[in-house]
Amino acid sequence: MGRGSYTSADWKKLKNSSKITETSTASQIFRANQMEERFNPKFINVRESRDSEEHPDSTPIMIGLDVTGSMGYLSAEIAKNGLNETMMKIYSTNPVKDPQMLFAAIGDVTDLAPLQVTQFESDIRIAEQLLSLWLESAGGDMPEDFELLWYFAAKHVQADAFEKHGKKGFLFTIGDADCHSKLASEDIKRIFDDESESISSEKLAKMAGEKFEIFHIHIRPNGFGVPSNFAKILPGRVLCIPPTAVSMLPEIIISTMQLVDGMEESKVVGQWSELAQPVVKNAIKNLVIKNKKKGFFF
Repeated sequence: MGRGSYTSADWKKLKNSSKITETSTASQIFRANQMEERFNPKFINVRESRDSEEHPDSTPIMIGLDVTGSMGYLSAEIAKNGLNETMMKIYSTNPVKDPQMLFAAIGDVTDLAPLQVTQFESDIRIAEQLLSLWLESAGGDMPEDFELLWYFAAKHVQADAFEKHGKKGFLFTIGDADCHSKLASEDIKRIFDDESESISSEKLAKMAGEKFEIFHIHIRPNGFGVPSNFAKILPGRVLCIPPTAVSMLPEIIISTMQLVDGMEESKVVGQWSELAQPVVKNAIKNLVIKNKKKGFFF
């Protein structure tokens, strides 16, 4: 997967054909009424991010969205603006080479669709598959199960980036709740059809961290407060933003990638608009990242 290139023109065509406008709600954008089998991890052995003549240095990027009831606006913003802005700004700022993006819809283990995952793609199929995800909007409790995506990344993703080039991809989860402290064996069996003992979320993050630079974007009023489990599991890897800043997720995600790549913080912040600069600066202020030439803390 991951052939072709993403263009703004292709997005405009898809947006128009799907009748997506700035006033469209999540339910108007995401029209699926059940999880498609192609996105169900129970039936997915592996998702692949591979090099090609067109993309010889592929970089896998996984973005997991909390799609429980309180987060419908997040999915709508990503669909209406965030995806296109992220892809176009990745191409213009070049924080990574040959990006291949996978989206995941994250719920709760009690849901009918606890996790949905698209393919890694480089062209408009990124958006086509995103729009085909089911926003169940349930969620049995808080925290939510962000650790499901860490398990999938650790166990069911193969990529030339780390297999051939020794390079990590990127994994971002986004939501307004904490993660759970462990993933139970019965949930692993039911969701992934894998036989496994229960695994702590801390261990899952470390397992997935062998392949990916992992971050969580936590959405809270005023952007304050790292949830307790995330604080323990991803120290220095949680970015806090207020709900009003979700339109600036592209700048925040790209800035994080650039910091990992060794770009100076002042240059990272200074490249953005005057409106975005304070939001980005506040979001990244507590990140703990070393220059890639000297290695990473995580």
